Amino acid sequence: MLITIIAVSLVLGGLIFFHELGHFAVARSLGMGVSTFSLGFGPKILKRTWGKTEYALSLVPLGGYVALVGEQEDSELPEGFTREESFSLRPAWQRLLVVAAGPVANMLLAWLLCWILAFGWGTPLLLPQVGGLVENGPAAKAGVQAGDTIVRIDGQPIVAWDDMTRAIARSNGQPLSVVLERPHKAAANGAEGAAGEDGTPTDAASGQDSPPPSIMTVEIRPEMSVRKTIFGEDEKAWLVGIRNTGAVRLVQHGFWGSAAAGASQASDMLALTWKSFVKLVERVVPLDQVGGPIMIMQMVGKQAHEGIAGLLALAALISINLGVLNLLPIPVLDGGQIVFCLWEMIFRRPVNARVQEYAMRAGLALLVALMLLATYNDLWRIVKSAGWFGSGS
Repeated sequence: MLITIIAVSLVLGGLIFFHELGHFAVARSLGMGVSTFSLGFGPKILKRTWGKTEYALSLVPLGGYVALVGEQEDSELPEGFTREESFSLRPAWQRLLVVAAGPVANMLLAWLLCWILAFGWGTPLLLPQVGGLVENGPAAKAGVQAGDTIVRIDGQPIVAWDDMTRAIARSNGQPLSVVLERPHKAAANGAEGAAGEDGTPTDAASGQDSPPPSIMTVEIRPEMSVRKTIFGEDEKAWLVGIRNTGAVRLVQHGFWGSAAAGASQASDMLALTWKSFVKLVERVVPLDQVGGPIMIMQMVGKQAHEGIAGLLALAALISINLGVLNLLPIPVLDGGQIVFCLWEMIFRRPVNARVQEYAMRAGLALLVALMLLATYNDLWRIVKSAGWFGSGS
C-alpha cells in the first residue's frame, strides 16, 4: 500500500506539476507576472519568494498550480506587479501560447519518458512468429505451422510482425512467395535440448548436434476477411489466417537513437489516444469504458509493483491523455481558452463576456458530469470484480 501511495503521488503529482510548469515557463518568458507557483495543493508547508514570485511546497502532493497576475480583466493586481504584467491585458497570441504550453508540456514529458525507456531498456519489436492458425485459412492450406517464423515475403526481408502485415495488405489478394524458418522437428516434438561442450545445441535423443532450422518457401494467397479493430469495429482486410506468439525482441539504441525511438513511441501513443477520444464521441467506445482517478490509481499501483519500465510507460501514456484532454474545446479546459483566443485573433475582438460566462458554466457542468461518470464506472468495476452481486450457490 505504501509503494502504491508513493507511486500514485509521484506519477499524478508529477504529471500535473509538469503541466503547470509549462504554463509558468512560457508566461515568465513573455514577461507576464506570476504571483505563486506551488508544488501541490492546500496549506503551504514551505514557501520562499524569489523576485516577485512565491514558490511553495503544499500539503497535498497531487499536482500544483500557477497563479498568473491579472487572469481576469477586473481582478486586482497583487502588490508589486504592474498592469504590463497582467495576463488578461496581453495580446491574444501571447495568451494562447501560455494556455497551450500546459498540454504541450505533457506531450514533451511523454517523449522524455519514452526516450528514457528506449535508452535504458530498448524498444520492443513484435517478432513475425506464428503462434496459431485459422483452420482452413490460406496459411494453413499452404502448410504453415505454429512455431514457424516468417523470414521473407516476395524477396523482402521480414524483421517484425508489422513488416509482414504491411506486405500482406499490399498484396491486393495476389499470391505471395513466403520464406519460412521452421525449428528442428525433435525440439518441436518436445524432446529436451542440451548443449555440447562448445555450447552448440544438441539433439537430446541422439546426443548429436541439432541441425539448423529448416528453410522452406510456400505460396500463400491472402483472402479478404473481416477482423476486429482494437476499438471493436469490424474492418475488411487482406488476411492469411495466422496469429502471433507475442514474442518480442528488445531493440537497443544509442542516446540520440533513443530520442528518435522515443519520439516515435510518443507519437503512436498520441495518435491512439486521440483516436480513442474520437471513437468515444462516435459511441464506438461505450461510455462504461471511461475510467477516472480510481482506475488510474489502480493501474499505477499495479505497475509500481511490476517494475519501473512499465511504470514509466504508463506515466507517458497518462501524460499524453492529460494533454489531449486539456486540448478538448471545453471552456473550463485549456482547449476552450485556446478557442477564445483564436476567435479574438481572427475577428479582432474578444468573445462577448456573457457568452464566455455561459460557456464556462456549461463546460464546468460537462466536466463534472464526465468526472461523475468516470468515478461511477470505476466503482462499478470494483463492485463487479469483488463479486458482490454474484449469484449464490
